[in-house]
Amino acid sequence: MELKMRLCVALLSLSLCLGLMGHVRAQEEADDMEMDVEDAIDDMQEEDVEEEEQQVPASPPVPTVTYKAPEPMGEHYFAESFDKGTLHGWVLSQAKKDGIDEEIAKYDGKWEVEEMKDTKLPGDKGLVLKSKAKHHAISALLLRPFTFDTKPLIVQYEVNFQTGIDCGGAYVKLLSQTPDLDLEEFVDKTPYTIMFGPDKCGEDYKLHFIFRHKNPKTGEFEEKHAKKPDADLRTYYTDKKTHLYTLVLNPDNSFEILIDQTVVNSGSLLNDMTPPINPPAEIEDPDDHKPEDWDERPKIQDPDAVKPEDWDEDAPTKIPDEDAVKPDGWLDDEPEYISDPDALKPEDWDEDMDGEWEAPQIPNPACETAPGCGLWQRPVIDNPNYKGKWKPPMIDNPNYQGVWKPRKIPNPDFFEDLHPFRMTPISAVGLELWSMSSDIFFDNFFVTSDRNVAERWAADGWGLKKAAEGAAEPGLVNQMITAAEEKPWLWIVYVLTVAVPLVLIIVFCCTGKVSVCHLKKSDLYKSEEEDSTGEAEEAAGNDNKDGNTSSEVEHLMLLETHRKCYILRLYKLPFCSNFFYFKKKK
Repeated sequence: MELKMRLCVALLSLSLCLGLMGHVRAQEEADDMEMDVEDAIDDMQEEDVEEEEQQVPASPPVPTVTYKAPEPMGEHYFAESFDKGTLHGWVLSQAKKDGIDEEIAKYDGKWEVEEMKDTKLPGDKGLVLKSKAKHHAISALLLRPFTFDTKPLIVQYEVNFQTGIDCGGAYVKLLSQTPDLDLEEFVDKTPYTIMFGPDKCGEDYKLHFIFRHKNPKTGEFEEKHAKKPDADLRTYYTDKKTHLYTLVLNPDNSFEILIDQTVVNSGSLLNDMTPPINPPAEIEDPDDHKPEDWDERPKIQDPDAVKPEDWDEDAPTKIPDEDAVKPDGWLDDEPEYISDPDALKPEDWDEDMDGEWEAPQIPNPACETAPGCGLWQRPVIDNPNYKGKWKPPMIDNPNYQGVWKPRKIPNPDFFEDLHPFRMTPISAVGLELWSMSSDIFFDNFFVTSDRNVAERWAADGWGLKKAAEGAAEPGLVNQMITAAEEKPWLWIVYVLTVAVPLVLIIVFCCTGKVSVCHLKKSDLYKSEEEDSTGEAEEAAGNDNKDGNTSSEVEHLMLLETHRKCYILRLYKLPFCSNFFYFKKKK
């Protein structure tokens, strides 16, 4: 009983912390063990009156966020918020893509500067990819080229997939500084130094970070891809919210990729790119060949093994059950199916074209009450003597030489570049995209070498969007209902979350052999009288010096239990009622 009460109190503490935190004052009142029945009732009535007089505070108004175009504060190489409403400084590509049909080779996808469809910040504009299933290309020069030397590179911009994304990208290219760079001829093959941003097709959610590394020996460029993030990126593509994508490259070759200012991927250019920056020092000799007598078999059949004389390879896997007996009532002369006697030949049946007409087959009515019809055959069972084809057992190969590998030789193309951060300088920002989704919203492009400046720009731009979207979000209950509408099985989770604690509280608090909370008032006083009688008898004829008799122990347990019941009543929990209290025995 004591264990049950302890579990009851633990469960009640959990539920009270969630739903009744405003009644902490009642716990302090429950510590007074000398309160009698009348005082307890009076206090509870006064508490009820006070609760009724309390007015529910009005819900605070939804905060409004006023938009102000961000202004770059500090050293930067590029800053674009599109809030002037024009594409000033941006160049649309007039080129055609090589290697595809003429009809779709043009970069004729439409771009517009406009607000988001469901904007929460009136006045906030961005660059919107408007066309579906079209090639798009647009670019703009940096204020000055960025050279990879002793300063980090921070690139960030915002993306909102307003209508979702089926298949397409929203990544940015940092175009390499070259003498022949012409933004009007910007195509997929235009040299770039870094490609960064989200991309998705089907259920493959990517966040690219690719840079083109120059081989110091050959002068050729090779794409190096960052490892795939461990984080689940699905939400960023499906929630139709504006997300901030940030790439940080440091002179020590470390990199960080952030979404909404949270790191989702990080690593080193030397160790976490594929293929690796530096090739292996040794490679397998392409001219080395495995000898013809090289034995790679770890196990071989025992050449000394002999098939046992009693091994029957022709024995069947199944044999008739000789112990089976035909059931009584089996109808050997009745077929299992018969022609339907009620069937009629169709009037348009042409025997010359359709052949001789036959009535459809139906189950034989005579077999419905019989164990079976037709020729009875014994059922088959596994053959206990079946062994299958004999094979010699396997033994270790005494001539095993291991798996052959060609010998290693020095790699003639080996080089060691310990500073891959020193990439080709960049001079322009470009979007070269193809998408099956339209209305992709881009905003607040920023390139800098100062992380604090980038964070300030993010706070003035994306930070406002986040605050506005957060203010417009529905409450927790509405979010739960919306989630359950998309995933109906969540209703089960909600019900169990509420029902299980209530059931456990009821079981532990209000059931059992004896529930002191349900004792009548007369029973309590009766218990007091019995205790008094027991003490008198003890004083008259019992010399036992131990004051903790069983009657006193029960009485103390009764007092403790009623103290807990009083707490329940003060919290107005409906599952334990009819509580009565009495003064502590003097």
